[in-house]
Amino acid sequence: MATIAQGQDMAAVHVAPVPKAIATALVMAATILVVLDQTIATVALPHMQAALGATPETINWVLTSYILATSVGIPLTGWLSGRVGRARLFGICIIGFTISSAVCGFAVSLPMMVAARLVQGFFGAFLMPMSQSFLYDMNAPSQQVRAMTIWGVGVMVGPLAGPVLGGYLTETFDWRWVFFINVPIGLVAALGIFATLPAFPAVRRKFDHLGYALIVVALCSMQLALDRGSQLDWFDSTEILIECGISVSAFWMLLFHLFNAREPIFSLALFRDRSFSAALVMTTTVMPVMIAATALLPSLLQTLMGYPATLAGLLSLPRGLAMTVGIILGGRLFRHFGARLQVVLGLCFTIFSMWLHTRIELNMDSHLIIWAGLAQGLGTGLAATVLNFVAVAHAPVALRTDAAALYNLARNTGSSVMIAVFTAILAHNIQVNHAEIGAHVGSANAPFLLSQMMGGTDLAERLAAMANAEVTRQAMMIAYIDDYWLMMWVMLAVVPLAILLGNERPAARSDEVIIAE
Repeated sequence: MATIAQGQDMAAVHVAPVPKAIATALVMAATILVVLDQTIATVALPHMQAALGATPETINWVLTSYILATSVGIPLTGWLSGRVGRARLFGICIIGFTISSAVCGFAVSLPMMVAARLVQGFFGAFLMPMSQSFLYDMNAPSQQVRAMTIWGVGVMVGPLAGPVLGGYLTETFDWRWVFFINVPIGLVAALGIFATLPAFPAVRRKFDHLGYALIVVALCSMQLALDRGSQLDWFDSTEILIECGISVSAFWMLLFHLFNAREPIFSLALFRDRSFSAALVMTTTVMPVMIAATALLPSLLQTLMGYPATLAGLLSLPRGLAMTVGIILGGRLFRHFGARLQVVLGLCFTIFSMWLHTRIELNMDSHLIIWAGLAQGLGTGLAATVLNFVAVAHAPVALRTDAAALYNLARNTGSSVMIAVFTAILAHNIQVNHAEIGAHVGSANAPFLLSQMMGGTDLAERLAAMANAEVTRQAMMIAYIDDYWLMMWVMLAVVPLAILLGNERPAARSDEVIIAE
């Protein structure tokens, strides 16, 4: 049941309306730069490969090095913000991100590019969690959902716009402009941040060397296993077994360390809140599954259904537009539905979208793809609105940066795992399906015997090649459908966690704050 506390509609950090609007715009500009750089370079990779003298395997380090550096940097956010100051650290990180972006644009070799991307990802790691906590703290309770809506639109839609913008810059100018475009925006944002952002409360504490070392070892070994697993046939490789063993051991040791350390790298006080813990688990599952589903679709459309790359990219636009609508609409519905009901509603839309994906056929038109994308985007937006809010709303002001850092770390780690898992399952199922279907198509079948009798060996071989191509095509289609079925069941399994979120509603008016018991 909810109780109402009067006269508490005040921001944790008061900022005058005009500076707050400017600060919000600058904070979001920096945040969008970070999320854009996660995907903007994907379409430019072939051009980078030729210019940097890389191979198809090594050029992928341009992407994975950024992800790895981001994962390693996020756990430091809370400690560094306490030492340096939240606003000052944010400005420093924007400058570091901007300079490293320029170095990426000037890179003349793959090692130089990877090193610059590591630095870029490290500085960018702090910007997303800090921006989330800034927007929450600068707004009164009655405006915090709107603030999280603004933040959610930038974070969720930014990665979808990355490939489109990257393709335009690469084709119109040069692949180096994928990185150069960050420079003027970053410089303006850094200067504005130093001028407008006030001091924010933060906890100054000792650095947990052991906790951080365990996180770095766990995340790095896991990322290496995920990146190299498909090349080395996963658990048939000794290297992958060693990397997975190190990662699991480090995570297990970290768990014990957090419970026994006096000042752990992440405060356990955050996990005592049931809603925060539930939101963290759902973020590790729901958002990454949606990202994995989005990542699989373009290859399905281009490889199996013959869609050109441009059209395959355009078919992702309905999903992005629906996600934007879902986040904006979710901010308004949150006050009426409450956390639990809105997340369940969002999950129902995403489950329905996964079911629609299982209806895809090889010879169908694009209507089902569009409807599935609309349902997926709308559902993800509705659920993300609540999870973005709960992740910071239930943390003390001084620990809000820690909460936002954990939230973003969970989403990044979950995304890497889910994409790798569903890609591996897809590859395995293609092989199994090909073997099962191919077992029914052999040289002893009547068409092959007849062709050999009438046209000779050459005709039989051509017919066999055509049959093999069709078997492969059907095997891949079944494997994609199996992946979407599995995603649907994973989403169904997460629904009961929404009960733990409670029925919290944000402040409805400026003179009242609704607090869930």
